[in-house]
Amino acid sequence: MGAGDAGGQAFALGLVDEVAMDVVPVVLGSGKRFFGSVDAQHLLEDPHVVIQGDRVLHLLYRVRR
Repeated sequence: MGAGDAGGQAFALGLVDEVAMDVVPVVLGSGKRFFGSVDAQHLLEDPHVVIQGDRVLHLLYRVRR
């Protein structure tokens, strides 16, 4: 599953158990929402996997229910 509107729809349906995110220090104009436009608030736990790479940070979060 990717980010964007499809990811937001899967979130809204309760189909997402974990979120893998790669953070790179790049500015992309005005930015985009990672999960598109979502109506409800979804909470992520603290990341249970954190891997620091060369100019990238890999994070793995569990979705709090």
